[in-house]
Amino acid sequence: MRPRLSCLLPLLALAACSSGTGQRRDDTAVVVSAIGASSALADPDAGPLDPARRALLGATAQGLVRFDAAGQIEPGLAERWIVIDDGRSYIFRLRDDATWPDGTPVTAEEVVRTLRRVIAPRTHNELAPFLAVIDEIVEMTPQVIEVRLKRPRPDLLKLFAQPEMAVFRTGKLDGSGPFRASARGNGIVLRPVPQPGDGEDGAAPRPQETLFFRGERAAVAVTRFREGRSDLVLGGSFVDWPLIEATGIARPNVRIDATSGLFGLLVVSRSGFLADTANRAAIAMAIDRPMVTHQVHPDWAPTETLLPAQLDSAAPPAQPGWAPLDLGQRRQNARAAVAAWKRAHPGPVTLRLALPAGPGATLVWARLAEALYAIGITPVRVGIDDPAELKLIDAVAPYDSARWFVASACQPCSGDAQLLVEAGRDAPDLDARAQRIAEADAALTADVAYIPIAQPFRWSIVALRLQAWQGNARAWHPLNHLRNETR
Repeated sequence: MRPRLSCLLPLLALAACSSGTGQRRDDTAVVVSAIGASSALADPDAGPLDPARRALLGATAQGLVRFDAAGQIEPGLAERWIVIDDGRSYIFRLRDDATWPDGTPVTAEEVVRTLRRVIAPRTHNELAPFLAVIDEIVEMTPQVIEVRLKRPRPDLLKLFAQPEMAVFRTGKLDGSGPFRASARGNGIVLRPVPQPGDGEDGAAPRPQETLFFRGERAAVAVTRFREGRSDLVLGGSFVDWPLIEATGIARPNVRIDATSGLFGLLVVSRSGFLADTANRAAIAMAIDRPMVTHQVHPDWAPTETLLPAQLDSAAPPAQPGWAPLDLGQRRQNARAAVAAWKRAHPGPVTLRLALPAGPGATLVWARLAEALYAIGITPVRVGIDDPAELKLIDAVAPYDSARWFVASACQPCSGDAQLLVEAGRDAPDLDARAQRIAEADAALTADVAYIPIAQPFRWSIVALRLQAWQGNARAWHPLNHLRNETR
C-alpha cells in the first residue's frame, strides 16, 4: 500500500464492512451530505460560510436572483428585472407568491433592510468588499426595488445570486425557499415550498421531492455514500480527494467541476527574507507545479498566472519573467537568490506555510516542502489560521471579473499594486476599469504578492438518480436542481 493511504486504514476498514454500493430507491427522500460543520447550521450570521452552511442557506433563503444547475442566473425573489442608466441602476420586481414560512408575503421593505445589512463593510459577508459599488438600495413600491450603483457593473447579478446575498430573517433558516427547513435527529428535513397549481393546500410533497440534509466531515460523508445511505456529497476539495480513492467510490458517481479561482500561496508577511522581490520570485520558481497537482489528480491542471484568462481585463494574463525557463533553470536561479541572501544574512532561512488539515493537503505540502528544501529553505507546516509567512488560498471566484482576482491576491501587496487595485474599483467607466485591472495584474505579477499553482479543485459524489445535477465553473449545486421534478 502506498504511504499516502496509510492514514486512511480505519476508513478503508469501515468501507469494507459496508453493505454495498447500490443506489438508493428512486421513490425515497434525497439524502445530502455537505462537507462542513454540523453545528451552527441554523445561524446564517455566525461567521463566514463553509460548504455545508452555504448549501443549506441557498436551499432555504434565496436572493433577488439565484444560480441554476449550470451556474447561470435565474429568478429568485425577483420575477424580472431591468438595467437602466447605462448600467448604473438595476430595478427588480418581486414575485407575487414569495412568502415567509409563516405565510406572510415578502415585501420590498424587508428585502431592502436585509440587503443593506449583508453588504455592510463590517459583516461576515466575504463579498462585501466587491459590493462597495452599490450607492443605495431603495424601496420604490411594496414590490419593486432599485439598486443604484456609483459606477456601471455588468457582473452585479452574479454577486446577487450568491448564497451570501440570500434574504432571511436574522439568525434563522426562515427565508422564502425554495425549501422549508425543520430539524430532525442529526439533520435537517427540507420540503419544497408549495407553488401555485400544486393542488390542494397542505398536500404533502412526494418522498423524492423531500431532502434530508447533514453537514459533516468528508470521511463520514464519503463512507455514508459508499454504504448506500446517501445520494449526494457536496463541497469536496483537494483536501479530501484521497478519500475517494481509499473508499472505492464508483467513477460514474464522482464529478469534478472545472472551476475558476485562486489556488496558490499568498505572501502574508513581507518582512525578512520575503521583503525582497527576488526572494519571493525564488519561491515561485522553485515549485514544480505539475508535480504538485498530479500528486492529487492527474487531470488537475497547473497554472503560472494570476488570471486564468483575460476576462474583463484590457490585456491577457501577465506572465512572470521566469515563465520561459524550464524547472532546472528556475531552481538554479532560485538557489542563487537564496545563497545571496544567506551570505548577507548568515543562518538558515525558515518559512512557515499555513495549510488546512487533510490527506490531500498533506500531499500538496510534501511537494511544496520538497521544492523549498531544493533551493535551501527550511519549510515548517502550520495550521491554516496560524501565524505564517506563506498561506495557501483555495477559493472559487464568485463572479467572472479579473477585479476579484487582483483584489484577492493583494493580501498584502506593494503600494503601487494596491493603488492600481483600488483604481480598478473606482474607475468611472468599463474601459478605464479594464485598463486599471490589467495594470494591477502586471504589477502584482512583478511584485510576486501571490504565487499561483493551479485553479481550485472541487468534486462531488452524485447518485445516478439525480439526473439534473450539472458541473459548472462555480462548483455551486443548488438543492432544488438535483432531480428533473424539483424546482
